[in-house]
Amino acid sequence: MLENLALSCQGCNNYKYNKTDGIDPITGLPAPLFHPRQQMWGEHFTWNDDYTLMIGLTSTGRATVDTLQVNRPGVVNLRRVLYTSGDHPPPFPSPTTT
Repeated sequence: MLENLALSCQGCNNYKYNKTDGIDPITGLPAPLFHPRQQMWGEHFTWNDDYTLMIGLTSTGRATVDTLQVNRPGVVNLRRVLYTSGDHPPPFPSPTTT
């Protein structure tokens, strides 16, 4: 079912694999990873001033950033280029309810 798919880059998908939890690097405690269908991006994440680094605001956000390594150098460089061309940051829709 296409409505059950979420787009992700191969790198993030490889880091996620079958994980549903990660470790919050601040508390050291397990936390659920962000669920794009059930949670709102803006409640768990924000961008730094130049929109190159994704920052976790909650234990879920921090665990997701850390586990998926979303701020790897190649991704940060891509965000920098996309921001310069006006294609970043992307809009994030609200989760859908079924």
